[in-house]
Amino acid sequence: MFLTHLLVFFLFVSFGDSDYKSEIKQWHTKREQDLKSEEGWLNLAGLFWLKEGGNTFGSDASNDLVFPKGKCPAFMGKFFLENGQVRMEVLNEVEVKSQEKSIENDIIFSTPTSFVKLQYHSLRWFVIKRGDKYGIRLKDLEHPALQNFTGIKMFPIHEKWKIKARVIPAQTDKKIAITDIIGTISMQPLAGTVVFELQGKQYKLEAIDNGKDLFVIFADPTNKKNTYSAGRFLYVPKPDNEGYTTIDFNKSINPPCAFTEFATCPLPPKQNFLPIAIKAGEKRYGEH
Repeated sequence: MFLTHLLVFFLFVSFGDSDYKSEIKQWHTKREQDLKSEEGWLNLAGLFWLKEGGNTFGSDASNDLVFPKGKCPAFMGKFFLENGQVRMEVLNEVEVKSQEKSIENDIIFSTPTSFVKLQYHSLRWFVIKRGDKYGIRLKDLEHPALQNFTGIKMFPIHEKWKIKARVIPAQTDKKIAITDIIGTISMQPLAGTVVFELQGKQYKLEAIDNGKDLFVIFADPTNKKNTYSAGRFLYVPKPDNEGYTTIDFNKSINPPCAFTEFATCPLPPKQNFLPIAIKAGEKRYGEH
């Protein structure tokens, strides 16, 4: 009888563990598919900061913004940065579109939530704002990085890294300073502090509200050799009515800067440097 119960126990644990590993593998497959999609990070082909006034663009080296050679005409037109707005003027012989509509002389950016995505053959671009800087983020849907992508290595999946955690809500209007990789500092509203235990010790991570979940940028000793040197990202479900959530380090991911030199990733705040090695989630990718 004892052996029967023992066998049932091991079968239960084995199947439960197998289901969890399958869940993480499916999550990671979708993660890689998203990276390769049009909205992903592998197709970034340029980041150009605009100066006030006119900025010429095209593939010719004499332009202020030099787009990839062979992907577009030598001279395409100008971007005008004026009082926080960006207007694009396109030369008559060049057809640039936005959602199948031709763009000739239009405002393409007025606020971070009001911008236009443009396209010319395989190229896509739009305006981003970082602090007081405005830039053109360029994508190429035929970028070599898409063809060269072979996946992201991960640490072995283990359910011990899926941990019940408590979320301590932040005081009203409290903000934390987040510095990005180009040196811009932004004050982000603090959603709360995620408190969890690992190997008998308590740790804390400060989280930003990301809409449907909490966003954590953290660093740990694995950054020296095994994971991206500037830290990793982790999305955590919002707490339940009793203030609890689950933090799953198996879903720790590389920031966009691991895949391209044209991203402007936020860096972990000092309070999110963990002294314990998190040997879970994605390992280092590339040399960016």
